[in-house]
Amino acid sequence: MRGPLLAAAGGAMGGAGGPLARTIRAKLTAALQPTHLEVRDDSPRHGGPPGAETHFGVLVVSGRFAGLPPLQRHRLVHEALRAELAGPLHALQVIARTPEQWQSDPHLPSAPPCLGGSKREKRREDGGEAPGQQ
Repeated sequence: MRGPLLAAAGGAMGGAGGPLARTIRAKLTAALQPTHLEVRDDSPRHGGPPGAETHFGVLVVSGRFAGLPPLQRHRLVHEALRAELAGPLHALQVIARTPEQWQSDPHLPSAPPCLGGSKREKRREDGGEAPGQQ
């Protein structure tokens, strides 16, 4: 995963990352008992202020996902992070795999490129007027 990676495997969590990153790790660990967990803070790529902690990506490898389709796996992750998604967490990319899937293919898909900033800033760079400024 690209961006600041806050990884833990086999339950060794470490203390890297800000408060929201630590909360995400703790809640996913408690809810899903992952054999591998990676938390990536993508917030700096989105033009927010330093330390904003608003955009994250997670890779969760858990036996709890066995037999579940991708949508159900994502729902389990979202349920574990319900309070954060209702508050400070603006965006969450989820990769949810079983231990068998991870063992047979430990490669991650590339994260989509992010232009960062807001649409308003992008329009100014393109020479267009920002919304509401005519």
